[in-house]
Amino acid sequence: MPLVIAMDGPSGSGKSSASKGVARALGLRYLDTGAMYRAVTWWMLEHGVPVDDAGAVAARAAEPVIVSGTDPDAPTIMVDGTDVSGPIRTRPVTNAVSAVSSVPAVRARMVELQREIIGAGGIVVEGRDIGTVVAPDAPVKVYLTASEETRALRRAKDLAADPGATVTVTRAEQARRDRLDSTRAASPLTRAGDAHEIDSTDLSLAEVIEAVVRLAKEHE
Repeated sequence: MPLVIAMDGPSGSGKSSASKGVARALGLRYLDTGAMYRAVTWWMLEHGVPVDDAGAVAARAAEPVIVSGTDPDAPTIMVDGTDVSGPIRTRPVTNAVSAVSSVPAVRARMVELQREIIGAGGIVVEGRDIGTVVAPDAPVKVYLTASEETRALRRAKDLAADPGATVTVTRAEQARRDRLDSTRAASPLTRAGDAHEIDSTDLSLAEVIEAVVRLAKEHE
């Protein structure tokens, strides 16, 4: 099949930066599936839907219109015609996204949209269930991980504008999210059996990108 690179892994492992870098290096499109789930979560919060009520979330899962851009240099995520690239990265959304993304109705709709975007290929797709559910036939699968401390440090840096996002707090929130994402019934975070695992703890971004590009070229 045409080249599809599936990049899975937990929060803070470096998936987004690496995926965009790989897409640029190989001239491919880029899709951040996590942003799609964040967008739905943002919409639910904006509309007062109790995110811990799976039934309430499922009842409105079909309402928000989600449009994802695929340019690695300027990825966008639109909800009902509004660019929410900034708002979806806030802590309230981050802390609620695991609950929303665990709802089967939400996952079913997002997976359908993601497969439409993947289409004929030529894309790097990052998420938590790409190699296992969304694109199980992807010819190149990567599971990117890092130590808990490294991931917490990276995430806290991303949230530097939030005074409450200390490394300690971020690590606790991250551990909770890891637990929820790994144990949910619908498409849990897990490494595909044929995925290449890369531990980015002691690697630079350039080294991670180089490793994935090398895997892609080996496929050719």
